[in-house]
Order: sequence, then structure tokens, then C-alpha cells
Amino acid sequence: MAEPLLEVDDLVVDYLTDSGEVRAVNHVSFAVAPGEFLGIVGESGCGKSTLLFGVAQLLSPPGELVGGEVIFRGRDMVRLSPDELRHMRWRDYSVVMQSAMNALNPMKSIGAQFKDTLEAHGTSSHAEIKQRSTEVMNLVGIDATHLDSFPHQLSGGMRQRAMIAMALLYTPQLVIMDEPTSALDVVAQRSLMSKIKDLQRDLGFAVIFVTHDMSVVSRYSDRVMVMYAGQVAEEARTEEIFARPLHPYTRGLMNAFPSVTGPRRELVGIPGAPPDLAHPPNGCRFHPRCPEVMPACLSHVPEFYPVGTAQVRCLLYAEQAKEAV
Repeated sequence: MAEPLLEVDDLVVDYLTDSGEVRAVNHVSFAVAPGEFLGIVGESGCGKSTLLFGVAQLLSPPGELVGGEVIFRGRDMVRLSPDELRHMRWRDYSVVMQSAMNALNPMKSIGAQFKDTLEAHGTSSHAEIKQRSTEVMNLVGIDATHLDSFPHQLSGGMRQRAMIAMALLYTPQLVIMDEPTSALDVVAQRSLMSKIKDLQRDLGFAVIFVTHDMSVVSRYSDRVMVMYAGQVAEEARTEEIFARPLHPYTRGLMNAFPSVTGPRRELVGIPGAPPDLAHPPNGCRFHPRCPEVMPACLSHVPEFYPVGTAQVRCLLYAEQAKEAV
């Protein structure tokens, strides 16, 4: 991989509740290269969005980043002051939230919200603000006349595109996206994802994209990271993980969504539900739901084993990893 744009090392995020600490992100490490599209997948409650908020330094109580480093362009964002982070956000990296209707201010027009963002980073010329706002609206395929529109006057797909346009006001090197297609119909999802991929190719920014939709990452991502119960279960190149999923959880996710190629097959769900992170199971966190569980899984915590160019947190590959060493 090229020199990383972003390096996340041993990140830990807790939620401080009345009944104690809940570890939502448990010692997660990964890197993102310039121009790379990283897809992060997993069921609801597995820590995907919390991980993104930890990376972007947007956590608020009761969430708290309690350990690890987030190195972006050589600087550890965990140790930066709020003023330093405000200077970096939108200029160097930006965030697209899950629901644009909730993320956008309903009392301001789209253009007014673009204006606020640009002015917050030192652009005060009315002509420059108008020109840049028009440029980014055109980039995402929305007529600039909608700068005068309020969020409720736009369709769901247009609102998400407006959020992406706002994220590109300063052409950042990294765009973090938290399930931007989750509230859209299939046609709008396809249109939005195609536009995101086109913009990434043309402008060269990297993307961290969180979703629970395996079909989205199979088509658009370069690399996939599968999360379960606050941990990374598997990480590999997209074509590799779909050709040969290693972790039983990854295989379960694959079997739960239909393929557009090959013979028709019955979809199979993963039995049970993700564990309560306040009281996770001993050993492998997936063992209560795993079809390939072994006695050792109930007590031994699996490491993150290298298997070829992939990595997997599963005791099925412990001996294979030892032999490789």
C-alpha cells in the first residue's frame, strides 16, 4: 500500500453509562492510502459509526476516546486542540452524516449553510462564496438554483448530494461517510454511489465508507473491513474477501444478501444477535452465533492472524498463521 494518508492505531472508544463503561470500539487499527476507498461493514451496533466519530474527533458525551492514535498527514488528531481540529475539518477532511435531513439545518437554505462553512475557514468574499457553492453543486449534479432551497424542499437523494457538495467545498483529501445511502431507495442509492465514485476518481480524495449493505462495498470499495462487536473481524482487498471470505461472520453476511450473478440460492440469516457490549462473551465474541465454533473459541481470545494478504480474527486460522511464520 502507498504511504498512508490516515493511520488509526489501537483506537479505543467507551460510552460512560450509569451502569459502567461500554467499550464500543475495542483496539481497532487500520490505515487508508491516498485515493483509496475503504468500506466498513457489519450489523447495526457493531461499532462502525462510533469508529468513524472517533477517527473524525466528533465524539460527544457519553462517548469518550480513551486510547489509541489517529495519525492524519503525520499529525495525531487525538492530541490536537479543538481550534486546531476546527481548522482541519472541511479543509483537510470532511464528514457526510447518515441522515442529511437531520444533519442539515432546517432553518437555513443550502446556500446559507455553504456560506457558513466557507466563512468559518476564512472565505469572506461574496463572489468567491457564490462561485464555489455553484461549482460544488454542479459537481454533484444539482442545479445551482437549489442553493436557495431549504432541506425539506429537496428529495432524499438531493439532500445527500447537497451534503456531499458541502463536504467538497475545500476539496479535502479524506471524506468520511456514515451510511449516506441508508435512507434512499435502490435507484437513488445507485445514482448517489456512482456520483461518489466518479468524484473520487476525478478529485483524488480517499473515502472511508460505513454501510451494512454488502452489495455497495462489493461494487465500489477497494478494500473491506468487517466489524463485529467493536472489533475488526476481517480485512482484505474487496475482490479477495468476496472470492474467499475467511471469517464465519463474513461468510454469514455474504449469505444474507442476494447475488446478481450465479445460480439462485436461498438467503440464510445469521442466527441470534450481536452481543451486549457491556457484557461481551468470553473468548471469541462471535462464538455464540458461529456455525464453526470449537471448544477453544469459548475461552481463547483470537488474535488478528495474517492469511495471505488478508487478516482475520478467528482461531480457525491460528495454526496456519504459525506455519507461515
